[in-house]
Amino acid sequence: MPHIWGVRTTWRTVGDGEFFCPGCGGDRSYLRRIGRHRFALLGIPLLPRGTAGTMVECAACRTCFRADVLGHPTTTRFSAMLRDAVHTVALAVLAAGKEGIDGSGTALTIELHEVLDPLAPHLAPAGSEDILLQGARIALADGPYTPSERQTLAAVGRALLLSHEDTERLLAIAARTPS
Repeated sequence: MPHIWGVRTTWRTVGDGEFFCPGCGGDRSYLRRIGRHRFALLGIPLLPRGTAGTMVECAACRTCFRADVLGHPTTTRFSAMLRDAVHTVALAVLAAGKEGIDGSGTALTIELHEVLDPLAPHLAPAGSEDILLQGARIALADGPYTPSERQTLAAVGRALLLSHEDTERLLAIAARTPS
């Protein structure tokens, strides 16, 4: 026997886009939807009873997620962020290795943070360590670390959310490893 009265939730689509779907594991289209609870009589929603919040529905698997899932980059965006990070770290280390660079330290630190800060929360610790190690190998290509290279690599470690101890440990490992 059907319910004569109750509360139903009605959903309204307020946006769409592309996101990384944790349900089906890839970049997918989504619908952003806002729900409202309504008192229903004979299955017909009549009176508002409050909001149900916002959710994101995957267009492929139809799984619903909280809206904070949109804070994670798509695989396409993540790949671009990673490429930019590796490129920026390499340029910063190379620039730090040159003698006679005046005033570039602050600009390099700002650029490192602009590129690495959005990426760092999405990296596994091994990914952060690998980016730092790549920079360390570049710095060591022409001999031991210069003070400027060490400062730059320390800034990379901080931007990647690595502790000072982990950064120093990784720089020491890179210095002991033959290239």
